[in-house]
Amino acid sequence: MPLKTYRPTTPGRRGMARLDRTEITKHEPEKSLLEPLPRTGGRNSLGRVSAWHRGGGHKRMYRLIDFRRDKEGIPARVAAIEYDPNRSANLALLHYADGEKRYILHPLGLNVGDTVVAGAQVDILPGNTLPLRNIPSGTMIHNLELRPGKGGQLVRAAGAAAQLLSKEEDYALVKLPSGETRKILAGCRATIGQIGNLDHGNVTFGKAGRTRWLGRRPTVRGVAMNPVDHPHGGGEGKTGTGGTPMTPWGKPTRGYRTRFNPRTDRYIVQRRKP
Repeated sequence: MPLKTYRPTTPGRRGMARLDRTEITKHEPEKSLLEPLPRTGGRNSLGRVSAWHRGGGHKRMYRLIDFRRDKEGIPARVAAIEYDPNRSANLALLHYADGEKRYILHPLGLNVGDTVVAGAQVDILPGNTLPLRNIPSGTMIHNLELRPGKGGQLVRAAGAAAQLLSKEEDYALVKLPSGETRKILAGCRATIGQIGNLDHGNVTFGKAGRTRWLGRRPTVRGVAMNPVDHPHGGGEGKTGTGGTPMTPWGKPTRGYRTRFNPRTDRYIVQRRKP
């Protein structure tokens, strides 16, 4: 999906780049596939802020998406391609032969009028879903399961794709977009192709208001605070972080290793970081 740029008629227009959304063919969602999406303001069940800088933004409805793809052997026609405010990828509205309607993530190259189907022996075409054991090595895939029948959990963002490297007995070797190579049960299913909306990461908002529309509130720099409020605060004049950047609670801002799961370590063949 190409980007649309603007003449610098205002400071907000200068440098702004947004998607022109020529792929979108339907601008109103399917009402039968909508659910209310209550706002949390970043608060957890105790009413405490667990995700900071959340609030405001445009009202949204949640689109029910078929991550399981469990209607096997029933062909579905792509009726429309829609925008989803809750994720970076676009959606494809499917009309099944038995009359049911479902949303799936829109893969690159899938157009209105095309037919997709899920099953063990279907063709290797964008949008079709089948088990890893039946997919040829080297194929690009997305919406990948971690447990058979649970539904796709991996590779669901715009432009993402994993590569099926090889198959060994009960496991398939998959290289994920992060760079990690992992063993996954060959009975897990995946969808063929790369997710569309490739230019999503190249969008430039241009003004603070567009960030507020997404429900993101302003973030104050730690160096602009007092020492009582933040580890970076205080000092005469402008100062740096004084070493490793910290959160307001004294933990590394850029993260540190928190993963400790010996039960699944044996499935990771190569980590995303050396």
